Amino acid sequence: MKNNSIVGETGGLEHGAAWHALYTRHQHEKVVARVLENKGFEIFLPLYPTARRWKDRTQLLSLPLFPCYVFLRGGLDRWLDIILTPGIHSFVGSDGQPAAIPETEIEAVRKGVQKGVRVEPHPFLRCGDWVRVKSGPLEGIEGILVRKKNLFRLVLSVELLEKSVALEVDAWAVERIAKPKADGPPRGLAMPGPAQNWV
Repeated sequence: MKNNSIVGETGGLEHGAAWHALYTRHQHEKVVARVLENKGFEIFLPLYPTARRWKDRTQLLSLPLFPCYVFLRGGLDRWLDIILTPGIHSFVGSDGQPAAIPETEIEAVRKGVQKGVRVEPHPFLRCGDWVRVKSGPLEGIEGILVRKKNLFRLVLSVELLEKSVALEVDAWAVERIAKPKADGPPRGLAMPGPAQNWV
C-alpha cells in the first residue's frame, strides 16, 4: 500500500476540520478505512511492514500502527454514516463527546510513515527527553528519544489513545527541546480518568 498508509483525501471537507479516532473491531481496521473512504470521508490508517513466521513459511504483512483504531477527519455531520459502518464500535472520546486529536500528532505520524523510515508500534511513554529532528527527511518532527540496544528511536504519541510508535533516527540528528505545553493538564500528569469510547 502506498506510503505504508491508507489515506482518503476528500476535497469536500472543510480544511482544518478536527481529527478523531474510531475504535474498531479487532483486525477490521483496513475494511473500516476502505468503506469510509468509499463513503467520501477523509481517513488515515498508518501501516507498517512486519514479517510473521510460521512453521513452513515467512510472510510480509502490512499491519496497523495503532491496532483497532482508524483516524477520521471531520464529517461528524454524517454521524450515522460513520457509526453504522460495519466493524466500528465507537468514537473515542470523553464527557459524552468525541475527542479531537491535535493535528500535529497526526501529521508527525503521517510524515514518519511517508518518508520510508523504519516505523513500528511502541509502548506509550510519558517521560524521557523531548527532542526535535534537526535535519534529514524527518526534520521538524518532535517526540521522545529512547534507545534500544545500539539504535535510537523517536517515539511519537497520540495522547488520546495512549498509543505510541517509534521511528529510527540518528542521535546526532536530534536536539533536546522544551516539552510543548498541551491544552489541559500538562503531559505526564495523570488525567482524572481514561478516555472513554463514545457511541
